[in-house]
Amino acid sequence: MSDSYVLQQAPFVVPTTDGKLIEEHVGRAVSNEPEVSVAHMVAPPGWSEPHQNPEFDEYTMMVRGRKQIEIDDETVTLNVGESLLVRKGARVRYSNPFDVEAEYWSVCMPAFSPDLVNREEDSGS
Repeated sequence: MSDSYVLQQAPFVVPTTDGKLIEEHVGRAVSNEPEVSVAHMVAPPGWSEPHQNPEFDEYTMMVRGRKQIEIDDETVTLNVGESLLVRKGARVRYSNPFDVEAEYWSVCMPAFSPDLVNREEDSGS
């Protein structure tokens, strides 16, 4: 083991109830890293989460499928090979309304935390 690097061989699998796979490779849960989190995610068809107003910047890089992102009053569809930065403070909602899985990587700065995501109550929309 070296002080010069950290080899991640077993990401932390975040427990979910919505069928989404979240594997944190760097972040608060797996390495107690508060500055940045890096997670591999797979969202099933039809997946969505409530609007949120996070206190972190979030970068998304699409690997497979498509992902829909509502940012303030705009809707963006992210396709394979594209990336997106959603700045902290934006009102955002992530979803996969498409009929195939959406696979992507997410990088949050500072690191993702449930205390910093500020999810809204689900209004059924």
